[in-house]
Amino acid sequence: MARMKFGAFLAPHHPVGEHPYLQFQSDLNLVSHMDKLGYDEFWCGEHHSSGWEMIASPEMFLAAAVERTKQIKLGTGVVSLPYHHPYNTAQRIVQLDWQSGGRVIFGTGPGALPSDARMFGINHVLLRDRQDEAIGVIRRLFAGERLSYKSEWFEINDGKLQLLPLQEEIPMAAASSISPSGMQLAGKYGMGALSIASTSNEGLQALPTQWKFAEEAAAKHGKTVDRRNWRVLMSWHLAESKKQAEQEAVDSLALWYNEYNARVLGRPGAVHVGDKWELLAQATGGASGAGTSVVGTPEDMIKAVRELQRVTGGFGVVLGFAHDWANREATLRSWDLFARYVIPELNGFTIGLKDSAEYLATNKEGLMAANTAAIMAKIQGNPVAEAAMAVTMEQMANAAPQAGSFRPGATPLGADANKA
Repeated sequence: MARMKFGAFLAPHHPVGEHPYLQFQSDLNLVSHMDKLGYDEFWCGEHHSSGWEMIASPEMFLAAAVERTKQIKLGTGVVSLPYHHPYNTAQRIVQLDWQSGGRVIFGTGPGALPSDARMFGINHVLLRDRQDEAIGVIRRLFAGERLSYKSEWFEINDGKLQLLPLQEEIPMAAASSISPSGMQLAGKYGMGALSIASTSNEGLQALPTQWKFAEEAAAKHGKTVDRRNWRVLMSWHLAESKKQAEQEAVDSLALWYNEYNARVLGRPGAVHVGDKWELLAQATGGASGAGTSVVGTPEDMIKAVRELQRVTGGFGVVLGFAHDWANREATLRSWDLFARYVIPELNGFTIGLKDSAEYLATNKEGLMAANTAAIMAKIQGNPVAEAAMAVTMEQMANAAPQAGSFRPGATPLGADANKA
């Protein structure tokens, strides 16, 4: 079984009110924290309105993250292509690829917020077609082609990048929500997909059929797609116990849902829920566990990932949706718990350790008896060693330890060492 990869997706969704400078620093600290924990990828988005989503340039944010990290891949999640001239976008991504030492993943989308498109004066109907058009041009520029291209919204005259990517081929991914367009773009160009709507009920229900759109489009255009390049978002907050996780997350999860999703964004189907515990139950599926989020223990998270793998038919990367459902300390601890217990279990990193422990537990009596016999064989016949052993045994008897106390390499109390 192919190993999975893991990372974070930072839209971001931060409640309005915190000092912007400190919030940026907090987000950069999260990237550094995840890099040290061995996560594979970190993504951040582009938004220009809403107050909550305050990163306007993922390239600028990731350039700062480059200086704080060593190995984690850095993805634009996403660059809203209709808002930019494709040549400028291509140049920024190539520069970031060099500054990062070849750690860039280029994620693209049409633009998620209607308010952004309205500010730029772009008809919403045009967004996805313009994303498609821009991808085609950018890929040609990445390949070193000199080209002229005239569109209703941009023009290139004998354009060629003077600096090509450091990576032989920059990994690319198209954002996919509920409509088939994102997956169809992934298939058309043979690139990865980024399912960002899987944190909603509608998006979760659409996942099982989404990959078919990519495969059909790939076949139509003579390309191939690989499930290992399919990234799926999941939301979670983990703690040592389910009760602790719920107590840490319930208040801020309610704020995020009621204030941002329902009031500010007006997401379809999002209505204010007054009871925070009822809202938590809705998000996590209550007793059924069939919600879009996990608020619980690493064991709960492992079950959720395995179930989503089963439902979708398999994907390659789990991206945790970065949020402020808990305070900063609890949030960092949640990512730590995921790295320490969820990732190794899902990727089988501890199978050999568990097998070794089980083997010893099953065969401990024979192994320990043989070990004790070997030690006693060396002691017997050596007067000095026998005298020292007698003193040791007397001291142990006087200490009168309770039965079952830990005594490495020792025979049970009262046993005749000579018979071992």
